[in-house]
Amino acid sequence: MGYATTNPFTNEVLATFQDLSDEELERLVGRAQATFESWRTTTFEERKMSSKRAAAILRERRDELARLLTLEMGKLYRESLDEVELTAQIIDYYAENAETFLKARHLDTAHPDEGDAVVVNEPIGVLLGIQPWNFPYYQAARFAAPNLMAGNVVLVKHASIVPQSAVALERLYLEAGAPPGAYTNLFATKEQLTRLIDDRRIRGVALTGSDATGAIVAARAGRNVKKTTLELGGSDPLLVLEDADLDKAVAWAVWGRINNGGQCCVASKRIIVVEGLADTFLQRFEDALGRLVAGDPFAEGTTLPPMSSQSAADLLKSQVERAVEHGATAVPLGAPVPSKGAFVQPTVLLDVEKDNPVYDEELFGPVALFFRAKDEDDAVRIANDSCYGLGGSVFTSDTAHGVEVARRIETGMVFVNHPTWTKADLPFGGCKSSGYGRELWASGIHEFVNEKLINVVPIDAPP
Repeated sequence: MGYATTNPFTNEVLATFQDLSDEELERLVGRAQATFESWRTTTFEERKMSSKRAAAILRERRDELARLLTLEMGKLYRESLDEVELTAQIIDYYAENAETFLKARHLDTAHPDEGDAVVVNEPIGVLLGIQPWNFPYYQAARFAAPNLMAGNVVLVKHASIVPQSAVALERLYLEAGAPPGAYTNLFATKEQLTRLIDDRRIRGVALTGSDATGAIVAARAGRNVKKTTLELGGSDPLLVLEDADLDKAVAWAVWGRINNGGQCCVASKRIIVVEGLADTFLQRFEDALGRLVAGDPFAEGTTLPPMSSQSAADLLKSQVERAVEHGATAVPLGAPVPSKGAFVQPTVLLDVEKDNPVYDEELFGPVALFFRAKDEDDAVRIANDSCYGLGGSVFTSDTAHGVEVARRIETGMVFVNHPTWTKADLPFGGCKSSGYGRELWASGIHEFVNEKLINVVPIDAPP
């Protein structure tokens, strides 16, 4: 597979790592299984100690760890610092709340003869997490943090372009006091991943990635009757209604499209504006995108970083070209981006009709689709006319009405007057081709536990 750090600002290869041998993979899976047998019996307080220490180490080494993110996938350094802090918050959140989330629940049964019924939550075993490159720490933490606190152990396969970040997380948990085998990084090949999904010791699989990869993983896991959660990206709509505060809507639309270099599953990828505001909004939106400054992601004045890799940049450019070939109008904005490095010119795509390939594709990077809606109902129609259903947002001065519109949008998450975003205490996930299952909040710790009923029936109950 070829795990390597390539600085996307310079396209210089900084470090390479060997794929796992089959023998080493077997050793690591065996170790994880053995660790689970002891880890599952630890108390919440014992698990909490290592989790809290992991969060503390993240904050102590925030500069060093953030630097790795920027070197490996090119995000702005200040955003890398934000990711380190968000990761620490997620680990802290589950350390503090796991015991409450997994507390046994006594059931109110209809008749005394039914017995004393209680539902307990128990860990299920070794879990496989297949993680993307766009948020190397945060994505892994939202999988690992709840499951480790639940008593499971995790094998984590990161994207091949962020190997140093992957190693850093494994070392973090070991230094924090988690036993070897609780959190294991795998430099695995695709063939090895297939065998892992088939392996009876692996009890569940969580994937964040493309819908094509999700379909393959879900099918393989289904053949083995294994639980999966899938977060498969999206093409989030941002709706601007007639009574929206235009200044705020434009500012948030730019942030929603460009945050993390535009490489975010919940980025505002489809901007949908009612006809009465469309011209003014579009002019301000294009002006703002045109003021972005492309350059070194470590530099304070840079507002447009390179994409994660040259291949990612080339893919986005090809999507724009194909969109134009099928009738769209591409509007490049701002000064020309550097020719060296994985940069893509900020662009707005207009006149994208339903038969255009990009109409139902996810665009990762600084390219936005812009749609004019005849009215509010038409805006909702356009928003829902997508195979994806991850997040979305509605901008309006009437927040109560914003909630009504939000309920009509077919996604797993909708924010009113803010682009879709993520926090430890907010459930995250989608529907349709964006996948199924939830991470974060209480939902995130219940995905991979056995909700076991224990029912004590009175001895003198009639047969």
